[in-house]
Amino acid sequence: MNALSLVSGPFADDFFPFSLTRSVADIRCGILTIQEKWNIYLKNAPAILKPVSIPANIIPNQELAGSLAFENPEFATKHETRLKNLTDILRLNASEIYKDYQIITAGRQSASISSTNKLSGSDIFLETGAVVEHCYLNASEGPIFIGKNSLVMEGSMIRGPFSLGEKSVVKMGSKIYGATSAGPFCVLGGEIKNSVIFSHSNKAHDGYLGDSVIGAYCNLGAGSSNSNLKNSGGDIKLWNPLRNSFTDGGLKCGLMMGDYSRSAINTAFNTGTVVGVACNVFGNGLTPSYLPSFSWGFQGEPYIFEKAVHHIQKWKQMKGQEMGPDEIRQLKNIFDQQNQQE
Repeated sequence: MNALSLVSGPFADDFFPFSLTRSVADIRCGILTIQEKWNIYLKNAPAILKPVSIPANIIPNQELAGSLAFENPEFATKHETRLKNLTDILRLNASEIYKDYQIITAGRQSASISSTNKLSGSDIFLETGAVVEHCYLNASEGPIFIGKNSLVMEGSMIRGPFSLGEKSVVKMGSKIYGATSAGPFCVLGGEIKNSVIFSHSNKAHDGYLGDSVIGAYCNLGAGSSNSNLKNSGGDIKLWNPLRNSFTDGGLKCGLMMGDYSRSAINTAFNTGTVVGVACNVFGNGLTPSYLPSFSWGFQGEPYIFEKAVHHIQKWKQMKGQEMGPDEIRQLKNIFDQQNQQE
């Protein structure tokens, strides 16, 4: 067994709100999470004989994985790509989709692609059980990867680089631009561009999602849209309560939504909005640029913990999942920490 530990350090706070509920190694960038990338690269590398610790925000490649077997972890500081902040997830998503696509599909043949589809480009791969009919798939600017037992409904237009996780659904007439990644058990619809969606989340209806990262078990209500560009064309700032400061979001940045959060229909997310964990987002007009974890609406009212857990359990059941005691304890810790900050 390879003796590699992926360690989250102080840099984990730079990935609020996603690092509240996961290791940085479990952040998705490209088709795979960082941990999943390591798992594949290490299979193709010599065994690591002595324990090695690597910062969890380093994105691996085959050369780096191979170097660890020769007790050369300092190689990582010279030949690495790493996530440094939230916007790096989006900045690196296109190149990571391409890298992941190459290693996942190496030596393999795609499942048959129906002749009802209109295809451009050659890097289109369907896993076993994927169903895609009467769609436009344009891989001329990046690969398209459709996961196992997933469904892309008729009339959808997809431009790579794009990846769709296992047992996910793209609904009829969707318009998806690269670089976009969705994890397993997601439902996509409407217009999506340059976004990363973690597992078991829904952006299932009309509305725009752009330059955004959406956590796990989230739901965007029908008609919800986000702004990703200031009318002034100015720089976007993202609030990080763990750092008690703003971070640079660049010229284009949309919504950063933590796990278990949901929005009402027709929610209008402001440019560079950060939503914490387990929020119920509703209200009039544009959202505030920051909603703390366990927010009930725009006005900063607290979500009663027992009610939040009950609602999350209902949402997980819709996805065929159950909440475990460890998950509830983790949420209670987040809830208590949020109350201490107020």
